[in-house]
Amino acid sequence: MKKILALWLCTCLLTGCVLNLVTGRKQLSLINDSELRLMAVNQYNTFLKENKVLGPGANRDAATVDRIGARIANAITKYYSSQGKESVLEGYAWEFNTIDDKKVINAWCMPGGKVVVYTGLLPVTQNETALAIVMGHEIAHSIAKHGNERMSQAMVQQMGGMALEVALAQKPQETQDLFMTTYGIGSQLGAMLPWSRQQETEADQYGLIFSAMAGYDPREAIPFWQRMSEAGGGSPPEFLSTHPSDETRLRKLNQFMPEALKFYTTRN
Repeated sequence: MKKILALWLCTCLLTGCVLNLVTGRKQLSLINDSELRLMAVNQYNTFLKENKVLGPGANRDAATVDRIGARIANAITKYYSSQGKESVLEGYAWEFNTIDDKKVINAWCMPGGKVVVYTGLLPVTQNETALAIVMGHEIAHSIAKHGNERMSQAMVQQMGGMALEVALAQKPQETQDLFMTTYGIGSQLGAMLPWSRQQETEADQYGLIFSAMAGYDPREAIPFWQRMSEAGGGSPPEFLSTHPSDETRLRKLNQFMPEALKFYTTRN
């Protein structure tokens, strides 16, 4: 029985691997993107109803988040359209919301471009460019379909590779909880499923490029991540709890910088 189960899981993993058009690597993707986007819309709307959302018309910080998001979204859309890869953003309906919670140093992006920034992050970003770096990083996770990959892996481990539609019908609460922890939604980032080092590296690389495309200097990433490290004292703050070590991150950011600056200098 164990051998049969192992063989079935191996088959599931092999047939579920697809080529990612952004990163160029194969990913485990057992969940239909449209299903995941629909689930994201439902969970996003529920989250907004349960938290204090700051309106961009009356709040300067929310207006900044909205402006950055629009610039990054427009730049990404224009770029992938020029590359003949419109399918990368298929089904995206961008939303950018700021949550009034100074205790949470976090930001995240659901499938379909559903973005949230917590006010607790702003004292660490300190400026618009650094905030754009963070938002670019989180958007990169979504564009690279890291959430689908991570949730697929978790569903294989926890639900035997059950289809999302079936899981929602048979185990609705467990599946919704898995979605929430996959995307780090809520005040306790430490409860989220950790991104792999490869996923984090990709988000850093493409996050720099996305923010640079939007006209933000990617070199601001270095002092920002240094501030994030210092904000945690002897241990990383919540936002960094599942991320690479400071030394590794800064070294790789410097490696990615020349490529990102090409996009930045092209625009400026």
